[in-house]
Amino acid sequence: MTASLTNAAVPTPDGTADAYLAHPGDGGPYPAVLMYMDAFGIRPHLVAMADRLAAAGCTVLVPNVLYRQGPAPLLDLPERIDTAARPDLFERLGPALRALTPDAVRRDAGACLDWLAASPLTTGGPVAVTGYCFGAGLALRTAGGFPDRVAAVAGFHGARLATEAEDSPHRLADRITAEVYFGHADQDASLPPEQIDRLDAALARAGVRYRTEVYRGARHGFTQADTVAYDPAADARHWRALLGLLDRTFPGRGIDGDGAR
Repeated sequence: MTASLTNAAVPTPDGTADAYLAHPGDGGPYPAVLMYMDAFGIRPHLVAMADRLAAAGCTVLVPNVLYRQGPAPLLDLPERIDTAARPDLFERLGPALRALTPDAVRRDAGACLDWLAASPLTTGGPVAVTGYCFGAGLALRTAGGFPDRVAAVAGFHGARLATEAEDSPHRLADRITAEVYFGHADQDASLPPEQIDRLDAALARAGVRYRTEVYRGARHGFTQADTVAYDPAADARHWRALLGLLDRTFPGRGIDGDGAR
């Protein structure tokens, strides 16, 4: 994988983040969605997911959140990421992932929201945010960090969303005003049941409009069709949940539950 997969540039306080932008082809303004990548980053599969959201009636920005280490793709990935490949890939990605501190996430999120607000391809106003794997935590941080700018947030097979750490994403729940949806995998060591319970409790205490569901039989990464964790049934359920959330968030915009306008 050597070809460029990005077609946009987002200026941030720390540099310029390359990004993928998808939108309906008629050039008109559409509701904005900020989509956070999983750890493997912007690649053909993630581009296809953004394109599907755009076909449903959204302008979608997928930033390379690891831009400080270089443009996407950071690694040459196999066409299908199997169990044997994962340890080496995560070892190589580890420094970049650890460098993405909560403060850096906030700066980047603000820059992406500013970029979307200024784009003639968006309708303006609050956006929806969705994320996958560690990107689900970025989505949660964005909703908590910018409550007046995020109307909906979704996360799927999220990792370490509610640890005991002082800077765990769930501790921002009392700042969230968005509607929240999380789809968890029940076979996911990165989000054990006690963390799911802790996240639910934090959202409930804060009075957040939320729904969390555990996808039985699904593994971490169930939405990612270029990995061995992919689960077609769980992925279809994820699309129904995400597009339903967007339809509620942007009423009258014709968000299509099948992912096509």
